[in-house]
Formats: sequence, structure tokens, C-alpha cells
Amino acid sequence: MKLPYDYPVNFDLCVIGSGPAGIITALEYANLNPLKKVALVEYGIGNQTENALDNSIQINNTINHHPPLECTNKGFGGTSATWGGRCVMYDDIDFIDRPILNDGCTWNLSLFKDIKPFTTIAAKYFECGKPQFNTAGIPALSNKPIAEGFKPGIVTDDKLERYSMPTRFGKRYEATIKTQKNLTLLEGYEARDFSEPNETGKITFLTIREVTTKKMTRLSAGAFILAAGAQESTRILLRNSLIFKNLTTPPAALGKYYQGHLSGKIASVKFSGDPKKTNYSFEKDTDGTYVRRRFQFSTDFLKSNNLLNTAIWLDNPLYFDPRHHSGPMSFMYLAMITPVLGKKLAPPAIAHSITKGKVNKVGAHLGNIVKGLPGSLIKPAAIFYKRYCTTRKLPGIFLFSPENTYALHFHAEQIPFEGNCMKLDKDGETLIIDYSLTDADISSVIKLHDVLDKWLRECGCGELKYWFNKDELTSAIKNMSKDGLHQSGTTRIADTPDRGVVDTNLKVWGTDNIYVCSSSVFPTSGQANPTFLLGTFAARLAQHLTEMPVNKSTGTTEKSYQVAALTL
Repeated sequence: MKLPYDYPVNFDLCVIGSGPAGIITALEYANLNPLKKVALVEYGIGNQTENALDNSIQINNTINHHPPLECTNKGFGGTSATWGGRCVMYDDIDFIDRPILNDGCTWNLSLFKDIKPFTTIAAKYFECGKPQFNTAGIPALSNKPIAEGFKPGIVTDDKLERYSMPTRFGKRYEATIKTQKNLTLLEGYEARDFSEPNETGKITFLTIREVTTKKMTRLSAGAFILAAGAQESTRILLRNSLIFKNLTTPPAALGKYYQGHLSGKIASVKFSGDPKKTNYSFEKDTDGTYVRRRFQFSTDFLKSNNLLNTAIWLDNPLYFDPRHHSGPMSFMYLAMITPVLGKKLAPPAIAHSITKGKVNKVGAHLGNIVKGLPGSLIKPAAIFYKRYCTTRKLPGIFLFSPENTYALHFHAEQIPFEGNCMKLDKDGETLIIDYSLTDADISSVIKLHDVLDKWLRECGCGELKYWFNKDELTSAIKNMSKDGLHQSGTTRIADTPDRGVVDTNLKVWGTDNIYVCSSSVFPTSGQANPTFLLGTFAARLAQHLTEMPVNKSTGTTEKSYQVAALTL
């Protein structure tokens, strides 16, 4: 809705940004506090593509970082509009400081333990089944390895990724939000300037600007939550240095230590066992939720060898290379590079991961399709039905290999490097993003592939086949890895403002009532995409902000934790 001139703009809570984090926080708080008024402020209107905010971002490394329009989405539902639905939990190692992180792990295992009870609430919003992220709780999966002959040890195969049903949060929760009487959705407004804090750090209002008319409105609230994604949440704080008046200067970490993930393929695995016993694709939990397993490495091994957390999963060969001789893969590749059709099949970043932006050997692909008939058409048709015509959609496409050979996709943690940062240009508006891969980032990826190869050989399970010569691996990874989708680190959690930007409750240091609920608060990136963990923090923040009655005998406040009744 729009704000009429006489609209009362006083709320108990103002949430800025309507992606999954903003929606979960706003709905949870509104349900827990039915007498409190909540505003959910969104910059975009409808399914917005090109916009002024994205156009005012400058990426200084376009080889390793996607452009803004491919990283985020403006509009109700935020970046979930192009999200694949993968829900993955962080690991213990992500909360343990290690020499390779250069003192950059500014959260700890106590916080990890504290947020775990909120995974149940997050899982309800994501509709990804039970928050069970290993095979131990699923009898049908716990007794069979990823491939015949595999034995767990320093390499594991029991970690699971789960898949959300509402990958489009805006569409899924639109009706729920409209019927929530104490929740107001304000679309087409940009968060601009916070008021100066008083001596206790309390902010009384935020100036918001209507995107179309540029009309300014003061919106007062008891607390403000920045859930506008890493780029915009960081930009708002950088632009509002006045809120750090009580700290003398803004936190030194603000905008710094920007991380994502190294991601790509440098090798294949050839398993030696029965191809029909290889768990190469999605499996289903007892409730019908899609799950998929991956190779990871034990906490003790990563610690003792000072390596970065990394997941490696089975994948298809490169679609654009017709030497895979797969009719279905060639058909899907040609569909993805077809103008108009390709854009409807997948978001730009996902499409790029398949096509690599290449129109390559169309004749050879057509040959694969002809040789593979009728399967070249029947298989894609079956996949299309499961992916677009069922309630719980097939999350992706992984094809069986009769040769028991699969590409390996790595997804690796980055070091919190100060030089990777977001900063304002001289105009005070343009956001400049400096992003690069360090030698240590790349070296860890290569070493862990060697570890996996050695382990599979020792198990008698299989072996790796590198796609490049050893001396070419570093440059290959530098040229193929492209992120900007999983943004973290720029408003990181820490115990003091000397080391971070927010405290463990996500409150901005130096303020009394501004919070950040964005993956930008994560000081380490781990092996996981951040969406599910962020949803867990959102559920926890909503309960933290729930009214705290005063204990009259002590004069202190006591928080009453409860679970909101999520009505869907």
C-alpha cells in the first residue's frame, strides 16, 4: 500500500526488506505480539527488474562477481524470486576460529547452540520438512552410502541439503501478510536516513522515500530491522554514520570482510561399484521433502590441516560441451541458450552456470539429440513436468551415468579478507564492491580434492579425474568461480564494536534499537548457502524483540519465549 498524507506512521516494529528474512521476522513478531503494529517496507513494486539501486552499484571484478541484477531482486519476496530452494545448515567448524581465518571468526559455538532451537520455526516457513540435515534421522538413507564401497571417515557423505517448497516467498506469503491485521506492507519505499540517536542510542524515526514520487515520510518505530540483503543493509549503515555517534566512529568492520563462495568444477569422479547403487540425484524424506547428500570433511580434519570448509557434490558434465554424448543434456542446453525461452527456464545466474554464456557446437548437440531419440525428448519432458507442474517441484536436474562417472561441483568457504569490501563512492550513494579470491581460498579447494581422491582410492570406491593439469588448476578456479549470490561478512557479529558491527542479538553496536537481519552478519561463509541459517536467525530475532515484561521484584526484564502459531 501507499502512505496517504494523513497516515499514522507510528509502528512498534519496522522491518526494511521483504525477502525471506524480512517476511519471517515480520510474521513471527506480528503473531507473537498481536497488539503491536508492524511495518514491512519494500523498495520494489511487483516483479521489478532494472532499478536505480542496482544501477548505482559498481562491481570492480566482473570475472568473479555477478552483476547486481543477477545477485538480488527488488520487489515483495526479495531474492527468493530467483532462489533455487536449497536449505543447508552451517557446521560446527564455521563457528570455530582457525589460523587460516586470520582471527576473522567473530562468533562461536555457544551462539550456534543458541540458535539451533529456532531451526524448527525456520523449517516451517521454508516447508523443507524436519530440520534434519544428516542421514542419521532418516532410516531409508542412513544405511546406504553415496556410492558402493564408500566408508565415512575424514570424508563424510551423511550431510544433507533439503529443499524448500515455497522458493518464491512473495507468492507464498502474500495472502498471509494481507490478512495479518497488525502488519502493514509498504511497497515502493526506500529507507533513507535514521534520526540522530539519543544518549542511550535510541533512534526515534526513519525517513523513507517513495520511489516514484520522491516524497519523504518520517516513520517512527520502537525498533528497526534492516533485512534488505547484504548490499542494501550495508549501504544504509554506511550512509547513516550519524547513528554511531555514541561510538565516536562507525565500527571498523563495517563494509569489510565481504565473502561468498568459491564454486565450480575441476574434476570428475569415476566410481568402481554398481552404477545403480550410486545416489547421484535427489531422494525423498518420509514426508516427501526432496533431500540430497554431498561429500564434506570432518571438523577435526579441517582444524588439524587448517583448511576451509568445503562441500563437493555429484553433478552433470558441462552442458555446453557435446562430448558428454547425452541427448537430454544437449536438448536442455539448446533450450537454455534459446532467446526468451532460456530466460523463462532459469534465473540468469543459474542459466550462466549451465551455459557458461557460450553458444557452442550446436551441430554436435543436435547430433546427440538425434542419436538419443526418443529419450532425448522423453527425459526432458518428464523432468519438465516434475519441475514445473507439481506442488513440490523437482529442485534441479541430475542425470544417471551408466559409466558411473559424475562431475564434481565444489562449494567452498572464503577467508574473511579485509580487502573484500563494500564502500560508498564520493557521492555518498554509489556502492562500490571490491571482491577477489585469495591464493589461500584456491589452495584449500585443490588440497581437498586431493584428499577426496585419496580417500576414495583407499576405500576402493573410486577415483578423481582432473580436467586440468595440476599447474593449471589455480588459474582455472580463478576464471570459473563466480559468486555475489551468497553475500556475507560486511556487518558481522562480534562481542565488541572493535571487531564487528552487530552483537549476538543482531543489534547494531552504538544503537539501542537498530538490528540487522541479513547474511551480512555472518562472519564466516562456511560451505552452505546462507538462506536457511538466516531464516533461523530471523525467527530468533522476532522472539528476542517480543515484549519483555518487567520483573517487579528485581527491576529487570525477562523474556518470555514462545512459538508463534503460523497459520498458512
